[in-house]
Amino acid sequence: MTRFQRYLLNKVLWFLVAFAAALVFNFLLIRLIPGNPVDAMVQRMSAGGNTSGEAMQRIYRAYMTEFGLDKPLWRQFLIYLGNLAHGDLGASFRQYPTPVLQLIKQALPWTIALQLPAIVIGWIVGNVLGVLVAYKKGWLDKVLFPASLFVSTMPFYCLSIILVYLLAVVWRVFPASGGYSFSMAPGWNWNFVASAAQHYVLPFASLMLVFIGGQAIGMRAMSVYELDADYVRYSRSLGVKDNRIVSYIFRNGMLPQITGLALSIGGMVSGALITEIVFSYPGIGFLLFGAIRNEDYPVVQGITLLIMIAVLLANFLVEIAYGFIDPRIRASETGER
Repeated sequence: MTRFQRYLLNKVLWFLVAFAAALVFNFLLIRLIPGNPVDAMVQRMSAGGNTSGEAMQRIYRAYMTEFGLDKPLWRQFLIYLGNLAHGDLGASFRQYPTPVLQLIKQALPWTIALQLPAIVIGWIVGNVLGVLVAYKKGWLDKVLFPASLFVSTMPFYCLSIILVYLLAVVWRVFPASGGYSFSMAPGWNWNFVASAAQHYVLPFASLMLVFIGGQAIGMRAMSVYELDADYVRYSRSLGVKDNRIVSYIFRNGMLPQITGLALSIGGMVSGALITEIVFSYPGIGFLLFGAIRNEDYPVVQGITLLIMIAVLLANFLVEIAYGFIDPRIRASETGER
């Protein structure tokens, strides 16, 4: 086995160890939260006062048995692993007997449709602006660099609130919340698509602008470093056109940016959770927020499991891709000189 193969095997083993540890924490952390979801459910049912105390006790015991909360913690964990092996994430406590997988399938397309274009467009535009600002300098750098720095340091939810106030409250150009009009039911028809597009603009813009600012700052820093490289001076001395030199700088500064793109996509499910809450956008973040408020263990576990897998897989793929893309890593691990 070559050193490079051992490098790949080491990354696989670390991925498996991290996955196992995350799986344990994913199960335990939600159960360390004070309170019992069945208690909350029974209290809501008894609020009307139409059910006797003995009947409520029977309902309580039935729910505890149904959800497996009457069993020891270690046995609950084994049942959890067995269900996961069969692709079963359980049923929602709050919306029983709706399967957790069904709720995630309903919310996930909204999150992907919102965040994936924002990440990709923000990454492309931000990197192009970053390399142009670094190379051209002058007024472009004086204007765009402070603007990018300001936007990139702003939390997603702050920009979201500003956009809602200006474009939904003051000027009323776009709707303030929701993924579509509350009077509509989801469906593939023109009225629903038009409504969804209107509700899409503000959350999309709040995410994209922050991504553009962050990527522009990162690419500018990498490009400024590359501008001092010998190959840039040599190219200029040979009279190489600016467009060609910019393309060289862009390619050489892209490796850290590709890492950022991969990690952003991997963390897409969990990213900008507050943005979805601010806009009441029907994505994974909004679903997770409601599940935490209602102590809905299975839904919280299902969503955090999805986030965990996405982040670990993104990190793992980046590490593997580095081994193939970056010749310095490949040389160090294979003993090449």
